Amino acid sequence: MHQVTAPSPFQTVTDAILLAAAVALLMGAVALVFGLPGQRTATLFGVNLCAVLAFQVFSGNSGIVSFGHTAFMAIGAYLSAWLTMPASMLRVTLPNLPSWLGGHELPVLVALAAVFVLGLGAALFSGVPVARLNGASASIATLGILIIVYSVLSAARDLTGGNRAFYGVPRATGFGLAAAFACGFVLLARLYRDSRWGLMLRAARDNEPAARACGIDPVRLRLGAWVLSGGMGAVAGALYGHMLGAFTPRDFQFDLAFGLVAMMIVGGMGTVTGAAGGVALIMALQEGLQRLETGFTLGPLQVPQVFGLPILGTSLVILLVLLLRPQGLFGDRELTLPARLRTRQAVGTEGMSRPAGGTRSLRLDAVTKAFAGLTALRNVSADIPPGRVTGLIGPNGAGKSTLVNAITGQLPLSSGQVTFGTERLDRLAPQDVARTGIARTFQNIRLFERLSTEENVTVAALAQGVPLSRARDRAAQELDHVGLAGMAERRAGSLPYGARRRLEIARALATDPAFLLLDEPAAGMNPEETADLARRLRSLPAARGAGLLLIDHDLPFVMSLCGRVIVLNRGEVIADGTPEAVQRDPGVIEAYLGTRASRGPTARQEATPPPPTEEMTHAPT
Repeated sequence: MHQVTAPSPFQTVTDAILLAAAVALLMGAVALVFGLPGQRTATLFGVNLCAVLAFQVFSGNSGIVSFGHTAFMAIGAYLSAWLTMPASMLRVTLPNLPSWLGGHELPVLVALAAVFVLGLGAALFSGVPVARLNGASASIATLGILIIVYSVLSAARDLTGGNRAFYGVPRATGFGLAAAFACGFVLLARLYRDSRWGLMLRAARDNEPAARACGIDPVRLRLGAWVLSGGMGAVAGALYGHMLGAFTPRDFQFDLAFGLVAMMIVGGMGTVTGAAGGVALIMALQEGLQRLETGFTLGPLQVPQVFGLPILGTSLVILLVLLLRPQGLFGDRELTLPARLRTRQAVGTEGMSRPAGGTRSLRLDAVTKAFAGLTALRNVSADIPPGRVTGLIGPNGAGKSTLVNAITGQLPLSSGQVTFGTERLDRLAPQDVARTGIARTFQNIRLFERLSTEENVTVAALAQGVPLSRARDRAAQELDHVGLAGMAERRAGSLPYGARRRLEIARALATDPAFLLLDEPAAGMNPEETADLARRLRSLPAARGAGLLLIDHDLPFVMSLCGRVIVLNRGEVIADGTPEAVQRDPGVIEAYLGTRASRGPTARQEATPPPPTEEMTHAPT
């Protein structure tokens, strides 16, 4: 019995508390050392940190830079003002405000709770279209939300006072309240990041097709992160409004959005530690540049007043960070306990074989896939049995990877159907195909590069509904099974090539598949790595009951593992049988070596098919 280790279930909570304590210590030190000005600076730091963490929960985990969260801050500020302001003050400030909307004079904490709930609702309403987008288009959509909210607030004079200052808001955000919410937001953001939802969303951020192949629905996860961050943004905006005491819609416009995004990017938007560090660094930079904005003397040089120096300096810092360290100053590193103090639990690999598969076969019926001017697959039919290794070979461009993509839902069929047992796979999205028990690897390796080796495998088990602690156990087991137990904490993007191939297989196995589709798993491996992989794959059908469909260019590797081989050429099945029969099939020989090699026997030849040649054995597929 081997012993491998997995993180303790309490480790994430411990690390989150450590980071929250560090934030509290920093704020307390600033307030204590600098007195009243320090308290004001610490309060502003706490409010800014709350706002940046609202951005980070969505942007850091999804990879989509949002400019729209200041819209939720504006909504939160006005909502909290209506709920907390004295009725007499509201009648003076906003005489036409509906009575049901204002004059409640709620305690600030009660108002903040209501603001959080209403912020969740606003984010849910706006997030449905945003979650379906990705990359630059999603960022532009968030900017559109900010413009819409700003325009509505500016035009709704009876509700907001328009572009006039909305004054009389209780100035309730002091050092204590800001520190409490900053620490609470740190805990919430860190726990979300390392939760099952945060981990799966970060996987989709790194490689969406691979995430879908594991069973992850990126749209649903992006929507969940957007809704949570919207509620957090509304609370941050309320704290900001109660700190200012008077504000206009312009206070929540582009300048604020730029400053908060700058803090997130400079520190590193992928981590909560980076968000906190970015707030501290940018605030220190802006504080120093504000003092120099009126001009200063540098030795014999007299520097005149430079209007907008803080914005200029912040912009230059962003450019330098993006150029020299695109992942931010803190990168993907979180503040954690030292390695010697981190608790890990032993996991036995005994009993890791989990027979799955059952009796369902994978059936292809007249599968056809046509692109513009090209038919990649033409009437491909096959019945692939469970619990066995079936090979799929063919020359380059034969349609092998296209067929795997069609089976797994990555490509919609032009005609035909794919069934697994009684279930139609060709009608399902890739993540839904994965949940039926179909797992795959990719011809071009697709890993979650910024996640650790262990997290790459854990996320695949999580996508199948396995609880987090059990998913970590399964990840440790699968890594041990493929020989990567010693690399569990290394980032996937730093692994050598052969280890990356094995990691992709371990990730697929963590879904506990009934069928495993391996697209050139031995490509690029040396002979020793190929032999080791063959040994590990050979045991899978008996150990787990899983069926394997194996594609590879190494024909000895395929023939040694498979009891049956299907041959594709130009998108059509040209042979289907045992390895021996396939290697002697004239159509297969012609496909690999040309027409001369496939001519029938002459008068000088025996009337028996030629044995497989050395050239055919090593011919590219």
